[in-house]
Amino acid sequence: MAASPARRRRWEREQARLKASVVEEDTEEWQKDPHFTGLERVGGVDLSYIKGDESRACASLVVLSYPALEVLYQDCRMVAVSAPYVAGFLAFREVPVLVEAVQRLQREEPQLQPQVLLVDGNGLLHPRGFGTACHLGVLTDLPCIGVAKNLLQVDGLVRDELHREQVRSLQRSGEAFPLTGTSGKVLGMVLRSYNNSSKPLYVSVGHRVSLDTAVRLVRGCCRFRIPEPIRQADIRSREYLRKQPCAPVEVLEAVPASPDRCDLRVNRNTCRELVLAPRSWGGSRVPHSYISKEEAELED
Repeated sequence: MAASPARRRRWEREQARLKASVVEEDTEEWQKDPHFTGLERVGGVDLSYIKGDESRACASLVVLSYPALEVLYQDCRMVAVSAPYVAGFLAFREVPVLVEAVQRLQREEPQLQPQVLLVDGNGLLHPRGFGTACHLGVLTDLPCIGVAKNLLQVDGLVRDELHREQVRSLQRSGEAFPLTGTSGKVLGMVLRSYNNSSKPLYVSVGHRVSLDTAVRLVRGCCRFRIPEPIRQADIRSREYLRKQPCAPVEVLEAVPASPDRCDLRVNRNTCRELVLAPRSWGGSRVPHSYISKEEAELED
């Protein structure tokens, strides 16, 4: 499954149109507080694909309490992904199902809506300055942060010996250095998030958050190398695939967007699992046994 030149050009135009709506600064009061006072819910998203089949995946949205990082909400759903994977255009493959998951939460459990989303991918650190975290942020109008495990080599950024030396200079959790492209723009930060792992994270602005706030929050969400919202979304989507090897799928395809909105075509023949945890809405706490010991030690 490949993207035609015409489709790529259409995607590029759509990225350019949506990029104009990206806000690269803090917009919420909690973001301006040194201790993030007022932040209570942090979301994470992930897609896990069936081995050997890139057309089927489990889309997962989790919401964690902050700062305790306990899972409050989980929504896993099998989906058929219709758009091909093309480097630089991952959002057109994955964002439609993630937007649908966020909208479902807003309809059914609005009190659990996350105040910020952490995305396994890039934001402004992207060939056209509009990665998955930007795309999801603009379409949901939620603060979003891009958190990547590898350096995307754009604007002169390369993983050369100088970069590796800078990474080695990060000795303790919380230490970071900026990623400055040849254009002179700071595209993100390289963050050592966990003392027991020398592998850094690449943090970038998605939408409605400053880079400084993004780095501080990612650091505050890490029990291991990967921030807990993303880590839990990944663990639970993989667990869902193991439990539902023949689950029915939801076919969700992005259709040409109007100038003012992004339209989705949805087949609602779905398989869904929802777990609500504690507090006053009467859900049951997610059992710790849901996660294996091996998964609890997951870093990558």
